[in-house]
Amino acid sequence: MIKKSFQLLVLLISTFIYCQEKTSIDSIENSIVSLPKNFQLQKIKSITHDQITNNISQSEEILKKGEEIAIELNDSLSLAEIYKKLAIVYSYSENLEKKFDYSHKSITIYEKLGEDQEAGAGYGGLGYSLKYTDRERAIEYMLRAIKLLEKNNNLKALDPIYDNYGTLFDISNEIDSAIYYHNKSLHIKKQFSDSVGLGYTYAHLSTSYSLINEFEKARKYLDSSSVIRKNINEIYGIAANYAHLGDIYFNENKFQQAINTYKSGINLANNGNFKHLERYFYEMISKSYKELYDFKNAYDYNLIFQQKKDSVINENTNKRLAELKIEFETEKKEKEIAQQKEEILEKEIEIKNKNLFNIALGAGVLLISLLSFGIYKYQTNKRKQLRTQLALKDELAQSQTQNKLQEQRLRISRDLHDNIGSQLTFIISSIDNLKFLTKKSDEKLKDKLTSINSFANNTISQLRDTIWAMNKNEITFEDFYGRLLTFVEKAKLAKNDIEFNLSNWIASSPTFSSVEGINIFRVIQESINNTIKYADASKIDIQLSENEKNIHFSVIDNGVGFDMKEVEMGNGLNNMQSRISEINGQFKIESAPKKGTQIEFSIPKNT
Repeated sequence: MIKKSFQLLVLLISTFIYCQEKTSIDSIENSIVSLPKNFQLQKIKSITHDQITNNISQSEEILKKGEEIAIELNDSLSLAEIYKKLAIVYSYSENLEKKFDYSHKSITIYEKLGEDQEAGAGYGGLGYSLKYTDRERAIEYMLRAIKLLEKNNNLKALDPIYDNYGTLFDISNEIDSAIYYHNKSLHIKKQFSDSVGLGYTYAHLSTSYSLINEFEKARKYLDSSSVIRKNINEIYGIAANYAHLGDIYFNENKFQQAINTYKSGINLANNGNFKHLERYFYEMISKSYKELYDFKNAYDYNLIFQQKKDSVINENTNKRLAELKIEFETEKKEKEIAQQKEEILEKEIEIKNKNLFNIALGAGVLLISLLSFGIYKYQTNKRKQLRTQLALKDELAQSQTQNKLQEQRLRISRDLHDNIGSQLTFIISSIDNLKFLTKKSDEKLKDKLTSINSFANNTISQLRDTIWAMNKNEITFEDFYGRLLTFVEKAKLAKNDIEFNLSNWIASSPTFSSVEGINIFRVIQESINNTIKYADASKIDIQLSENEKNIHFSVIDNGVGFDMKEVEMGNGLNNMQSRISEINGQFKIESAPKKGTQIEFSIPKNT
């Protein structure tokens, strides 16, 4: 009874806080009615993140008014800021199509105005919004944001990017990387005394430590977050912390306490129109009842979860999101082509001006010489112009060809993702449902379903690797190394009895074609998988190095090894050798009984 009364008190206090924040939004709207439009715009731009999250619908209304004023005043910078805040509104209300559209509009304006820092922050928000639907694109946007912001050491803008990048690693269960980036963000927040941000980062660190069963640390960070969020009356944060606390109970196998906590957060999420939080509460309540073998309640809450999930995510929305992503990337390529054309025209103008200057200078020396020289230069310029025109036509033809190839790649990768990917995901979901419905005594069938589930998940992983390579004309070393690092971290989690060491001595910035990138990645992946399966090794070293002409890769283990003279090369080793030969590389394998195995290969450098 005391516990229920306390929960009711929390809800009443939260509702009171919500009304106070609503009044704050009301006061902004009422205070601008009699102001000139430029002052109205400045007031609207001052709306804060926590005011948005505490009253989403009214924030949308006033920000849309700001959009109209910015367009009327032709104030591009203010319009970009309004679009950025509208993207936040639609993120919390889960209108993903509008979220992506307004983020795109905001970034486009910032880039036109040369506002690299704001564009970087926009890329960070865009990447974070794709964390569940397109992890590869999310990482790409986040890394692009970090690169832009680190260039000018913009710590305030880097702060949320680091924090959200850590959350991507939480989702993929790469906890060491997650904690590293959360702590980078925490250091900056403390430096700037960012009370709102501290509440988020403490909560994120709580999640990270909960995932690795360090529950004492998880509670410590969550308590710090709760104190901050209650002091600043942040309704969304208070509701979100119910989710974090429930997750800690769930990971501790205290499922009834988890259920009570999740239920306490439902009303807050509903009152604040935090749809994703509300949906998450229903999903986790269902999972908790399932762990308690209360299948009726598990089914009932799962049914509510599915209804709320289906009301937000549908086929048309996902299709439109994919189209917006392609439009965004296409527009950026068109801008790059236009910029190249402008540079060519400027060079042509410079050449013509130099020629005219030479002709004018020659006129002062001798009229006959001027005539002869003019005729000579005219013919020379004509030939240069013809060569320039031919070269420009060739460049345009090559650019059009590359664009068509890229369109084909995007179309194929989209088909793979939407059709095969969604079908595999459906298979996995169906297997989970079968496991859920299978009697507990039928362990053999459950083991078989688990095996099929694992195979389907592995197939999806390989499909994503292929899509990652297909989507790019070229792959930067930074992109490749990030993907390799992710794979090694997953291998560490899967085989914690093996010591993995990844050493990178490449200081230049080489690039790979899509074929080179996927072939190199597959060979390293196959080498590590073979070592895990057959070598009985306790240590695996992956080394990347370079010289003036080549890039070298090696995978070395201290396993049982084998006699090179007695063992025939299997399909796996032959496939690795074929992949490296296909990209003009050199492949070598050395092994001896009880001395481990060393696989080395190198490819020509392309910087």
